[in-house]
Amino acid sequence: MTGPAPWRPSPLIRASFWLHGFVAVLLTLLFLVRPASSLADLTTIAAGLVGLLIANHLVLTLAGLWPRSTWLGPNRRDFHGEAGARNRIILTIDDGPDPEVTPAVLDLLAAAGATASFFVIGQRASRHPDLIRRIIVEGHGLENHSFSHDHGFSLRGIRWLTRDIEKAQATLASLGSRPPRYFRAPAGLRSPLLDPVLARTGLQLAAWTRRGFDTRAHDPDLVLARLAGIGGERLAEGDILLVHDGHAARDARGRPVILGVLEALLPLCRQRGLAVVSLDAVTR
Repeated sequence: MTGPAPWRPSPLIRASFWLHGFVAVLLTLLFLVRPASSLADLTTIAAGLVGLLIANHLVLTLAGLWPRSTWLGPNRRDFHGEAGARNRIILTIDDGPDPEVTPAVLDLLAAAGATASFFVIGQRASRHPDLIRRIIVEGHGLENHSFSHDHGFSLRGIRWLTRDIEKAQATLASLGSRPPRYFRAPAGLRSPLLDPVLARTGLQLAAWTRRGFDTRAHDPDLVLARLAGIGGERLAEGDILLVHDGHAARDARGRPVILGVLEALLPLCRQRGLAVVSLDAVTR
C-alpha cells in the first residue's frame, strides 16, 4: 500500500461539480429575481436545467458500469509499453479463495513456474487462512477485492465503502500479507464515490485488458479464445488477464473452467515468449 494520497477528481467529476453548482445558482436566480416572464417560461427553463443534471448522472452511471473506464478516476487496464512488463503478461484471479478450486490453480501455476495476483474476498480469506498463507508463500500477489463482495457495491455510500475496503485490508494484513496495493470492485462496477475512498486508503483501482467471463461460460475453449484469441494471437506483453477461482463455472464434466483454461493458457504464453507474472513483478 502506498499510503493515503490527496484525491484528485477526474475531469468528468470536476465538470459534474461545476455543472451542479451552475444549475443551483441559475435556478436560484431565476426564481428569486422573478423576471417579467411567465411562470410557464420559468418552468420550461428549470426543466431543461434539471434535464442537464439527469443527463450528467446518466453519464456517471454508465461510466461506473464500464469496468475499464477511466472517467471516474485512475484505472489500471494494462502495462503496455512499460519497461517492467517487457516479455510479461499479468494474470489476475478473482473471487477466491475457494477450498476446492484454489489449490488446483496453485498447483498449475507452480508446475508452469508462473505467478499471479489473487484478488481475494476478505470474508473468504478469513475462512481459509491456510490458502492465503499458501498463496503468499508460493510468491503470488494478494490484492483487495472487497470484504463482502456485496452485489450492491456500486450503490453503497462512502462510509460503507470505506468500512468494507478497510476491513478487507486489515484482514489480509492479519493473515501475513503485505497490505494490498490494488483494488478491484466486485464485477468491476463502481460509483463516483469509490475513487476518493481508494485515495484515502492508498489503493489503486485495477481492471483488466481482457476477461474470459469464466463465471458464466462453461466451455474452457471459449474462455481461452476470449483471453488469447485463436492460437494466442491476441496476447501481448503488458496485458492484464482476468479469470476466477471463486464462483467458477463448471464444464460439461463438472470441472472448474479455470483449470482447463490455465492448462492451455500457460503453455501458450510460454510458446509466445511471455512470462506469466503477478502485478507485483511488473511494479516492484
